[in-house]
Amino acid sequence: METLSNLGDGFLIAMTWQNLFLALMGCFLGTIMGALPGLGPSNGVAILIPLAFTLGLGATPSLILLTSVYYGAMYGGRISSILLNIPGDEPAMMTCLDGYPMAQKGRAGEALALSGVASFVGAFFATWGLVLLAPQLVKVALLFGPAEYFALFTLAFATLGGIAATNQAKSAFAAALGLGLAMVGVDTQTGVPRLTFGEVHLYDGIDFLIAIVGLFALSEVFVFLEHRGTDRDISTKPPTEVGKIIPSWSLIRSCIPTMGRTTVLGFIAGVLPGAGASLGSFISYSMEKRLVDKDKTFGTGDPRGVAAPEAGNNAAAGGALVPMLALGVPGSGTTAVLLAVLLALNITPGPLLFTQNPDVVWGLIAALFIGNFMLLAMNIPMVGLFTRVLLVPPRILMPIVAMISFVGIYGISGSPFELLMMVGFGVMGWVLRKLDVPLVPVILGTLLGNEMEVNFRRAVEISNGDYSVLIGSPLAIGLWTVAIVGFILPIVIGGRIKRRMHMSRDEEGSISD
Repeated sequence: METLSNLGDGFLIAMTWQNLFLALMGCFLGTIMGALPGLGPSNGVAILIPLAFTLGLGATPSLILLTSVYYGAMYGGRISSILLNIPGDEPAMMTCLDGYPMAQKGRAGEALALSGVASFVGAFFATWGLVLLAPQLVKVALLFGPAEYFALFTLAFATLGGIAATNQAKSAFAAALGLGLAMVGVDTQTGVPRLTFGEVHLYDGIDFLIAIVGLFALSEVFVFLEHRGTDRDISTKPPTEVGKIIPSWSLIRSCIPTMGRTTVLGFIAGVLPGAGASLGSFISYSMEKRLVDKDKTFGTGDPRGVAAPEAGNNAAAGGALVPMLALGVPGSGTTAVLLAVLLALNITPGPLLFTQNPDVVWGLIAALFIGNFMLLAMNIPMVGLFTRVLLVPPRILMPIVAMISFVGIYGISGSPFELLMMVGFGVMGWVLRKLDVPLVPVILGTLLGNEMEVNFRRAVEISNGDYSVLIGSPLAIGLWTVAIVGFILPIVIGGRIKRRMHMSRDEEGSISD
């Protein structure tokens, strides 16, 4: 009953005119960004962070805007998958398998509407999972001491590459780079400057918002400049005609069991560290195909093959918020970006968030419920408008991204040095992407590095220098075990999973051709 009472208070906060407008704007912009191939939820949230701070929004309105962008981008990724056979982001890759064949049969509108309904079902029930599970995780997290938190942060670094990662060495390098960046500035315990090279602007450390906007948003601009005029410019490819956009009730009813099963699978994948929406989508499609595809219709335009990955990846997106809010550890790349926003607003996610800032967390959760209904209302009647976005040339889109980045960061800091640093991070992000080094571990290291160091020092000081304290409790041992398994498992099976995901797409492509 206490949980429902808190949720009711959250709706009172979320249903102010300002918060409703921000949720609506976030859902609309998120759907557009999700529909544009290459942007996706992480880049979409990163691009709009400067806007949220420039507008002077408080903690709850800022999070409502950015999480609405997150949910909207997860909805929007299906649009280019179905119409162009090009996923808007990696989780939408599995939607291509049956979405594009449906579009080729003249059923693009039905595929878009059905996938919108499936996205709603997955996200809606995942938000209920967040309501019920996060407070229970908080009770467990209250048992954590410094040694357990150090092990938890290690677990986050070990698993964030994802179970489908093929090169854990690159993920480890990216995490080490992020930890190194977190060391820049004056040591809070000794007062000694570290890695500042005499530059006074670095004494306060590196602002992780600048790192995020540079690594995600500006690096996308540099990638565009590198590939302009090549086959990466997909805007010249006209999307398939949408046609009828209202699916029949019998079609939706036939997919309800599929949506239910894959919502559960996706939510579990989202809560687990390192799994995320991509694996949630893949597992949902694979399990559903194995369970119901008796006539071998998956891959040829089966509506259930559209509903399964969309319900799964949107449920995983909601599930990834659970460890971020309850433990302060992100469950996906986008929640790592949202974690940075919380920290920038001087709000510490984790067990105390639900007691110290209940208005923020419950207002956010209530806004997610409202945003889901907004997205459902947008993504069926307005789907024709969103498909027009695919015709926007990148040469128009990318200058807008750059403008928002520069104006937003300067509005936050007022420092030309910060702008130069942002450009430097943009170049770094471009180089790392060319080397196929993941960017999310860099961000995570920058975010959690200081907290990880503080908890390590506390644990060692409490034990009078005895390092065995780091494995001195069953909880810590359990976390270390999961971290080691989570790091080794992708080395063993990651390549196999990745190959199966791409083989599925290749097989679908040969069938549709």
